[in-house]
Amino acid sequence: MARRQGTSAALAGRLWRAAQLIGLVLTAALICGFFVAPEAALSLLWDIAIPILPATFLINPVIWRNVCPLGTLNMLASGRLRDNPLPGRLLAGANGAGIALLLLMVPARRFLFNTNGTALALAILAVAALALSLGALFRRKGGFCNAVCPVLPVERLYGQSPLVKIGSAHCADCSQCVPRACIDVAPAKSVAQTLGRAGCSHAWLKTGYGVFATSFPGFVLGYYLTTDGPPSGAGSVYLTVAAAMLASHAASQLLVRGLRLSADTALRLLGALAIGLYYWFAGPVIAGHLALGAGAALVIRAAAFALIALWLWRAFGRPPAGLRRLGSIPR
Repeated sequence: MARRQGTSAALAGRLWRAAQLIGLVLTAALICGFFVAPEAALSLLWDIAIPILPATFLINPVIWRNVCPLGTLNMLASGRLRDNPLPGRLLAGANGAGIALLLLMVPARRFLFNTNGTALALAILAVAALALSLGALFRRKGGFCNAVCPVLPVERLYGQSPLVKIGSAHCADCSQCVPRACIDVAPAKSVAQTLGRAGCSHAWLKTGYGVFATSFPGFVLGYYLTTDGPPSGAGSVYLTVAAAMLASHAASQLLVRGLRLSADTALRLLGALAIGLYYWFAGPVIAGHLALGAGAALVIRAAAFALIALWLWRAFGRPPAGLRRLGSIPR
């Protein structure tokens, strides 16, 4: 039995490594495409590749973390210059920087990255250089993937109740590259460890991650309330997104406190709402860009909502281990 398990683990490792190599090759090809055939490359990224990711996060965000090209670069550079874990005093600031990158880069799609292949290629190369440099300075994923990666806060939100269990392809054993909240080691505990003691009361609403989570549905909605335009419209895009985030945060505060929702319940509902909004708006856009017809938009929405319902059923049927002790929050 042990020998069979060892063989299966070795095969899985080889498959993950092959997927990582394919990811690097495809990313390099995509970047080249942004220069030589920008319209086709941009459509491939925004209309096909990116819409798959949120659904993948519901299944288990570790799937993406195992094959993410930036994560692969981070690990290739890991410890080349230094092999120190990320100090605990830097973790909160690094995570905050990742959230800031997300809030900066996604709205920039509207006035830059959705239509300008060269600008997007340069942005991806800059983030790749960041992943390489931080990987060389810190142990394993401590510098980039578990610190300043702009996708990490979203991965944490949906990793609370993964539908399937998947091990990390990068970390067969834990090297404690970060002091807490590693999503690769224990996805279901990552949010709880990020919130810390604040998760035991409504104090979590005032934490950096709490503000992000309560604002995230508004962030998604704000993006779709804007349209693609020239760089001169950047201020209007950011203002619209910021206003939607502020409204989302305020409404979430009222509902969480008014209904006395625990942190785990509120975070799951916020995650479901955000991804539901995404696929509600993205469904017709994807179908339209790919010339699939109106019926395809309904299919995309229905499939997404079915997956969200399954994720919620899984979430509320079996609370995350890190927050399982939390019941209804007192007034």
